[in-house]
Amino acid sequence: MTRLWDISPTISPSAPIFPGDAPYSLEWTARLGPDCPVNLSAVRMSPHVGAHADAPLHYANHAPSIDTVDLAPYLGPCRVIHALDCEDLIAVRHLLHAQANLPPRVLVRTRHQALTVWSAQFAAFAPDTVDWLAAHGVRLIGLDTPSVDPASSKTLDSHSRLLRHDLRVLENLVLDDVPEGDYELIALPLKLLGACASPVRAVLRRAVSPAPSPAQSP
Repeated sequence: MTRLWDISPTISPSAPIFPGDAPYSLEWTARLGPDCPVNLSAVRMSPHVGAHADAPLHYANHAPSIDTVDLAPYLGPCRVIHALDCEDLIAVRHLLHAQANLPPRVLVRTRHQALTVWSAQFAAFAPDTVDWLAAHGVRLIGLDTPSVDPASSKTLDSHSRLLRHDLRVLENLVLDDVPEGDYELIALPLKLLGACASPVRAVLRRAVSPAPSPAQSP
């Protein structure tokens, strides 16, 4: 038996976005009726709305776009680490309690409840924490806030460390109901030609032991 945790927020016109990003909108280009056999919609949005994977192109000119990145980092063993006492930068000390035998993917929960409205006050990764994770063999990091850098950052130091170590990243995850521990991550980006990011439907999967059968009466 396996259990799935859907760690993707609903994408809607009210989804929180960075100021200036294109919000989600949907229009109907055809509707089911006597003269049309289908409903057909068209979507417009920034690829950074909702749970998403940044491509290196997002923070470096001439770097790979999302359609060219290796898919392997987005699929496989993953550890969810809670750092609920972190309100600013995720430091190495917030992760030390879960450092033993780190898998190649690490997601950090910093909030009791994921953002539902935009706020510039959220936890991000300290640059040296990105270095530390890379040194431990981590290939993908993720978190439950809009960015690995603070909203006010102009230098994007943690994004620069992602580039230096060739790490992949997931942002805007919903980890509210996910216990700390090890899972399988499935969060594949779309093959969007030339794009700086892609939405993902991120899920965690873990084997669940069946409940023991009641003891048989003699």
